[in-house]
Amino acid sequence: MNPTVSITDMMHCRDSRVELQTAMMIRHHATVISFCMNIPGAQKTNRLIQQAFAVGKKEILSALSEKTIPILESHEIHEKTGDEMILCIKADARIIKEAMSGIEDTHPIGRIFDIDVITPDGIKLSRCRCRKCLICNRQAQDCARSRRHSAEELFDRINQLLIGYFQQAGSVNGKQRKTQ
Repeated sequence: MNPTVSITDMMHCRDSRVELQTAMMIRHHATVISFCMNIPGAQKTNRLIQQAFAVGKKEILSALSEKTIPILESHEIHEKTGDEMILCIKADARIIKEAMSGIEDTHPIGRIFDIDVITPDGIKLSRCRCRKCLICNRQAQDCARSRRHSAEELFDRINQLLIGYFQQAGSVNGKQRKTQ
């Protein structure tokens, strides 16, 4: 059974993340990428979510490598509140935001990636386009604000999405599918 988290746990996690991001910005006066997963409800991690995090991490690092962007500092956190990766990089934040939004928008499981980009001055850059709801395809912020879907319903949809993705990729629950 995977642990559940409270609102207090999530607030502490957010405060710690902001503290780490701020320290990195002060140390390097550079752009920060903060990556975690969009997981509703009280359970923030399980084996599938951890696998999805690894996929997102690989996509981010690959995008930075392709652009030969140096990573000045990096931290990973793996707690019951979820997996996180925070990078401090030497690159223009707006160009990076565009690249990270591209990953969120085009990767088969990118919808559950939460990739924030923060300028060296501490400004979190916004997306150009609103994200769509996982269930009804309306604007996600509207569904969240009105609580149109339960956390359980959203969590189930995310699990379906991940199982489908990893089955197609040949790996579910960390095991490679045998080919005959």
